[in-house]
Amino acid sequence: MRKISSDEITKYVKNNIQTFHSDRLRILENTNLKDLLRKKNPYLFKAKNVTTAQELIESFLDAKLSSSEEEIFGNFLESLAIFVAGKTLRAVKSSTRGLDIEYTKGKTRYIMAIKSGINWGNSSQWQALEDNFKSANKVLRQSSHVSDVRCVLGISYGNAKSTIKRGLIHQIAGQEFWYMISGSKSFYTDIVKPLGHRAKALNDSFKEKKTKLINRLTKEFLTEFCDKGGNILWEEVVEFNSGNLE
Repeated sequence: MRKISSDEITKYVKNNIQTFHSDRLRILENTNLKDLLRKKNPYLFKAKNVTTAQELIESFLDAKLSSSEEEIFGNFLESLAIFVAGKTLRAVKSSTRGLDIEYTKGKTRYIMAIKSGINWGNSSQWQALEDNFKSANKVLRQSSHVSDVRCVLGISYGNAKSTIKRGLIHQIAGQEFWYMISGSKSFYTDIVKPLGHRAKALNDSFKEKKTKLINRLTKEFLTEFCDKGGNILWEEVVEFNSGNLE
């Protein structure tokens, strides 16, 4: 296994972390009041006794951003893992749909899917992953250069112990996953520092634009979904969100 230097990791992160911040900003810029109200659960926020327009808008927006950021940053971690494995293990992009990389150690061919978190998929997604592994496994075992095939699901964070899923998928998470593709037991903590590249400046800019958006959406909400006294018209909010009978 080739070692990967801290300089290589730092350079990759600095060159690519901007994508995470840009995607966050794009989601913010593409948010409008009606889409926000359509996609979030108004009953939940009524049950939580949200009483002001600004509080409701902030709650809806934070809920949207939280789910989006988890996905966006998960994609970044997956791309980082693919980069590392390419450098250390000479891993190449898998030719099987739904799988990420492949590499060889001795006569064992490793085929790997990379996900960000342990609770990444529903039963249908797991079934699709299993089918993809079985398809790749069948093709690879026909090669005279391969005596064994290892199907691996690599999870970028979480402290779950290694286990076998679906009878053939080796799930490896957190420190053990990063160790597997980097050869360093401390790699999972070493990558934390470069992730902060320009984080404060970029986050300050994001917060400023988020504040302006909250103010604009709150103004629109007060006009369309509040009475003259400033009270939220919950029936109209729910009707807009869920009304679908003629």
